[in-house]
Amino acid sequence: MLTDLPNILTLLRIASIPLLIALIAFASPVMDGVACLIYIAACVTDYLDGMLARRWKQGSELGRMMDPIADKLLVGALLLALAGYGRLGDGSLFAAIIILVREIMVSGLREFMASQRATLPSTRLAKWKTGIQMVAIGCLLAGDAMPRMIGLGAVSFSTVGALMLWISVVPTVMSGWGYLVTGLSKMMGTQTNRSSAKASH
Repeated sequence: MLTDLPNILTLLRIASIPLLIALIAFASPVMDGVACLIYIAACVTDYLDGMLARRWKQGSELGRMMDPIADKLLVGALLLALAGYGRLGDGSLFAAIIILVREIMVSGLREFMASQRATLPSTRLAKWKTGIQMVAIGCLLAGDAMPRMIGLGAVSFSTVGALMLWISVVPTVMSGWGYLVTGLSKMMGTQTNRSSAKASH
């Protein structure tokens, strides 16, 4: 049900998106720090909603549908916001484009699979992809000015974030390719079945 705690946590993750974008727009070290903390909390809910759903046996079709949507909305919206405010340096804009293209493709494949009453389950590689992207975006949100305020000036969080975003491209492309092969196999199987059915008539 929508009122189950795991689903509420997922909804809170979605609700955090406009707040995070507004904080990015302020373009101040303090707001960057607040945005980073809120983002970390949102990432924690991503872990908690799945764990609690399994522990309390509150898994549902609604939850399984909403969880990946919340992740994609959060990552996509923040990457677009960071790009819009010129905070994707070191060529990481191109990494962000690859990530967004992959997410749109996988969403389309999931929709097709659903129409065939089949699923496209998440893989371990895809979970690694999500984890690395979360760390990357957290660093990009923190920027460089905020860490200097708390005595971490020697570390360029923007550079670390850009590097992590590029690293995440590897599991992003590999897992996306795996999903694509699975989806195409299903499509070919569906077409073969239809052709056989027509031939039998």
